Amino acid sequence: MAATAGLGSGDLVEVFKALGNPARLQIMQWLKDPDAHFDAYEPIADRQAVGVCVTHIQAKSGLAQSTVSSYMSTLERAGLVHPTRVGKWTHYRRDEGRLAQLARAIGTTL
Repeated sequence: MAATAGLGSGDLVEVFKALGNPARLQIMQWLKDPDAHFDAYEPIADRQAVGVCVTHIQAKSGLAQSTVSSYMSTLERAGLVHPTRVGKWTHYRRDEGRLAQLARAIGTTL
């Protein structure tokens, strides 16, 4: 299959694998509106510009730190989130450009 909107079939498979896990899908939904979903946590940095601290994702999800780190690495490898270090903490935000590209690819490929 030829690349569609910059995404090849292998890219789509990686994205679907990443989003096939309910917890990772939930995290992506939370990151869509971080101010609403993480309002109970004091931001370390600007959530819109930098993202949500991994410790806040871990606290909200109730999952082990190692599990959340693994999940975020999977989402990062799939190109769905961007990590940013702020001090000793990693923050994550969605890659909206990549998500738009993915939506176009799904629309034309499937």
